[in-house]
Amino acid sequence: MPDFFPGFEQRQIETTGATINLVTGGGGPALLLLHGYPQTHVMWRKVAPRLAQDFTVVVPDLRGYGDSSKPPAGENFVNYSKRALALDQVEVMAALGHDRFAVAGHDRGARVTHRLLRDHPDKITRGATLDIVPTLFRFETIDQKAATGSWHWFFLPRAADRSAGRILSAPLLWPRPPARRDGARGLCRLSALLFQPRDDPRDL
Repeated sequence: MPDFFPGFEQRQIETTGATINLVTGGGGPALLLLHGYPQTHVMWRKVAPRLAQDFTVVVPDLRGYGDSSKPPAGENFVNYSKRALALDQVEVMAALGHDRFAVAGHDRGARVTHRLLRDHPDKITRGATLDIVPTLFRFETIDQKAATGSWHWFFLPRAADRSAGRILSAPLLWPRPPARRDGARGLCRLSALLFQPRDDPRDL
């Protein structure tokens, strides 16, 4: 795997619910960057080095993503609630010596950022949520155009073995809907590079 974060340190930190993989680097006030779905921390590879000139940047894989652990879901998927994922990040930042920090989250990470702002306002100096639409609004107002552009959302409420099996059967088609894949060859090549097949589909 290429070194997407030159000069950054790679760490694994134990929280009360998971083991969180991350990279950290730079100097200055602490800044936490949270990735979206279905990305990993690597999505911040072009932004983090520039931000590290002014901030101590922490870039984790959320619980269940990348090289962070994948604990059992628990009753009603409580172990993958935004509240649980937010608590991971508070514990990670405390372990790194950051009692207060800024946070920017994209997509799924933005939802975790929202939870951090609600549950841990004393820990957050500033917060930015990027590229999210309230989930309930999205599903209540869905039409064919929106469903075609967000087809992958409908994998989420399915049983894990069925969703993971479909993704693993065609990983190059996963980052974009098939109708758009010709216009996203670069993204597909990057996804092929970043996609690390796991022996067990539940380890996605």
